[in-house]
Amino acid sequence: MTIEQNMTISHAGSNSSSGMFWHDLWQSLRNPEFWALSSWLDILVRARKSRLGVLWLMTPALIYVFGLGSFFASLYGRAISEFAAHIALGAMIFRTIMSTVIGSANIFNASSSFIMDGRVRMTDYLLEALAKSCFDFCAYLPITTVALVLFGQVSWLGLALAPVAAFLIYVNALWISVVFSLVGARFPDFGQLIGQASIFLFLLTPIIWYPESIPVDSIRGHLMRFNPFFHYVSLFRNPIMGDPVEPLTLWFIGISTVIGLLLAGFLYRRYARYVPLWI
Repeated sequence: MTIEQNMTISHAGSNSSSGMFWHDLWQSLRNPEFWALSSWLDILVRARKSRLGVLWLMTPALIYVFGLGSFFASLYGRAISEFAAHIALGAMIFRTIMSTVIGSANIFNASSSFIMDGRVRMTDYLLEALAKSCFDFCAYLPITTVALVLFGQVSWLGLALAPVAAFLIYVNALWISVVFSLVGARFPDFGQLIGQASIFLFLLTPIIWYPESIPVDSIRGHLMRFNPFFHYVSLFRNPIMGDPVEPLTLWFIGISTVIGLLLAGFLYRRYARYVPLWI
């Protein structure tokens, strides 16, 4: 396909892709047939060759929580019941956001055939990436529930606030998906770079270790708090475990939500029209 043809496709969809982000997002939410079905079919395709089927999606959670949990609990001198809950809540949020980041960075290139066929409402693909991460979140729920039952000291107030924390996390995942999808469309190798960096970010986030083991005023303590995943995990996990949430985390979540949504709206309006050219 020539550049002139691509430009024709881009201009043909300009009424949608270059429109306001919230308008396109609302239209996508009102018509979930494409992105909801596409994300669910992708899950089924990944699991169809397995004897366990969709249950296979819970395997990573089982390995993280009770595999790594058993090993690292002994290093910290903690009971597996306590450490399993710590690791389950942290890994669930980390995997949800990382799935959004990696999926968004590759979503436009993976959906190039649909985009070139004329479906240019880009928010459909962003919601597809978010829906897949939501399925990952749900896959962790059974194992996390077992870990919390074993822990037995769950804060009921923290559980009541968990849906609010999850909602704020997904709002942040929304603007992150906008930014990373546009960068991934412009630079196709960006998704692979993020995939490689995910291992470092996992180790930097207090999931298989406790944040209080690092002094607050140390270089490692500052580096840990510079990591956005630390704040997302803390916002969700700490209230459930009965631990306080740092004021810095609350400030970070509030500021990043507002600034991130404004940035997503600007970038979407400015650059979404160029996606058919880039891919």
